[in-house]
Amino acid sequence: MIKTIALVAHDKQKVNMAEWANKNRAILGKYNLVGTEGTCETVNSVTGLNIDPLGHGPDGGDIVIANEVLQGNIDLIIFMIDVRTPHGHEHDIQTLLRICVLKNVPIALNKRSAELMFSSEMMKEKD
Repeated sequence: MIKTIALVAHDKQKVNMAEWANKNRAILGKYNLVGTEGTCETVNSVTGLNIDPLGHGPDGGDIVIANEVLQGNIDLIIFMIDVRTPHGHEHDIQTLLRICVLKNVPIALNKRSAELMFSSEMMKEKD
């Protein structure tokens, strides 16, 4: 059962994330939402959703989210990745991806995979 969704977006993908979240705000509003600080600020300002920030991505926010996955506190992640720009915290991103695989937590890496997840029966299991 999905209870908490994490939203993360690299700087050049924040607009895409905000557009996607705005389109899906009715569904997102049914869940606990967390994310990295910059993503939260952008998405909150566009959608009016209340997403709790867990830290700035380059300053360890991805690791904080990975830890929350390890603790069983995050059930699904939408991570809009910018693959064209090098990131100084690439190892943090890889750690988050590895933890999601290890803990069997679904992670969408673009709008299309996020749409597939949101059309899944898994999203209808919410109490």
